Amino acid sequence: MTTKQIDYCIELARTLNFSRAAENMFVSQPTFSYQIRLLEEEIGFALFDRNGKGASLTPAGAQFVTYLAGMRQEMKRAIEQGQNFSAKYQDNITISLMVRQAVYFLPEAMRLFEEQEPGVQITPVFQYEGGMESFLKEESDILFALKEQARQVAGITAHDLFESRIYLIAERDDPLTAKNVITESDLYGRTLMVGGGSPAALRSVQQRLIASGRIDYFNSPDHDTTLTNVAAKKGVCLAPGFLNDHSGQFAWIPFDCKESFSCQLLTHKNDARESVKRFINILQKLYADAVAFPL
Repeated sequence: MTTKQIDYCIELARTLNFSRAAENMFVSQPTFSYQIRLLEEEIGFALFDRNGKGASLTPAGAQFVTYLAGMRQEMKRAIEQGQNFSAKYQDNITISLMVRQAVYFLPEAMRLFEEQEPGVQITPVFQYEGGMESFLKEESDILFALKEQARQVAGITAHDLFESRIYLIAERDDPLTAKNVITESDLYGRTLMVGGGSPAALRSVQQRLIASGRIDYFNSPDHDTTLTNVAAKKGVCLAPGFLNDHSGQFAWIPFDCKESFSCQLLTHKNDARESVKRFINILQKLYADAVAFPL
């Protein structure tokens, strides 16, 4: 199976017309049809039912093209990354994090690192789920994680980055925004968004508030859905400070509790590259210097 055949197949699935698909791919229809037939012969089943110049996907073809489209996007990204890398860099460091804002100073660290190590590329990878599993398979070099996630994990080195507290997120016109610190009693009679893969420390706080019997709650599957619900005035939520994108869309008010999150960068013990150590040192210094920065 060639990339050309993959592209032809995806285009025919989109247009369901051999002539139009061939025209869009800048080849003759006989050449186009021949490549589709070769692909079907290779995989051993029909992708399309023919009807003159028209076509319709077979049930097997519909499923196959769905996977094929995802694979082609991954392949495109891999080729683009390879082109970037081969053009300028001699080495690559991949850092995995669940969302961009988790490591707020990452862009600044990348800029400073580029000045020191112009031949080493830093590649961020965003994995909302499965980041630890991917890291342990050595599919990334650095992983942003909470201390609780890294306990008793063999073969890694943990580098402390910053401590993050819990904040209340509310619409900017919410009366709670007049307060400098939110206490439990401030939330009595309000609806609290809970769930969404909350870390253990946050779940503990949520459960304690709900147990008071004076706070309603609403289950929300993930952080983006929770923020959408907050924007729709369905309630408020508690979240780690490291999820704050500092865009100003919502008010983030410190919540009065003892729980917090110890944020770390994890590396592989067998990775002795000085460039990895240097990049982590840059990030650590940026956070150490940002003493007044809300985390």
